[in-house]
Amino acid sequence: MSIFLLIILLAAGYVVYLALQKPDEFRVVRSAAMRAAPEVIFPHLNNLRTGQNWSPWVEMEPNADYSFDGPEEGVGASVRWKGKKVGAGKQTITDSQPNALVRSKLEFYKPLPGISIVDLTLTPEGDLTLVEWSMAGESKFINKLMSVFMDCEKMCGDQFDKGLGNLKALVEGEPGGAVADESA
Repeated sequence: MSIFLLIILLAAGYVVYLALQKPDEFRVVRSAAMRAAPEVIFPHLNNLRTGQNWSPWVEMEPNADYSFDGPEEGVGASVRWKGKKVGAGKQTITDSQPNALVRSKLEFYKPLPGISIVDLTLTPEGDLTLVEWSMAGESKFINKLMSVFMDCEKMCGDQFDKGLGNLKALVEGEPGGAVADESA
C-alpha cells in the first residue's frame, strides 16, 4: 500500500471519528427583544402566509415555489416549499398558544432529509417582548459528518438572527407595534 493511500485512509478515518463524537441531537436558539406587545407579534408567527413577510428563506429565494394547506392560521396550517437555494420541505403548526407559543414540525426533503421541531416563544419583559426561535432534532450521521467541515449551528443561527431582525422591523413599524414611551 502506498504512503499516499495510507494517508488518505487515515484522514478519512479521522473525519469519521470526529463525526461520531458529535451529539445525537442538535438545538439552535436565537432571541431578540422587540418593542411590541405579544398580541402584535403573535399573528406573524401563527399565520405561515404572513410569516413569509419576515422569513429569511423567502428573502433568500423569493421565487421558490411556496404552497399553503390547511387552515389560514394555527394548528394544522402548513407551507410547502421547493427551490434551488432553500431545498424542499414542509412546515406544519402543531401547537398554538395565543401570544405565547407557536410550535411547528419542520420536515426537510432536500437537500438532506430530516425532521425538526421549531418553537417560537413570546415572553413579555417590561416594555419589551422577548421572541425566542429554537429548532431541535436528531443529528443523523450525515449531519454529523457535515458538521466536521462547516458550522451548521452558526449557519442556521445566522438565518434565525436575520429572520428575527426582519420580524422586529415589521412589528415595530406596525400601528400599535411600538410601545408608548411612558416618560413623555
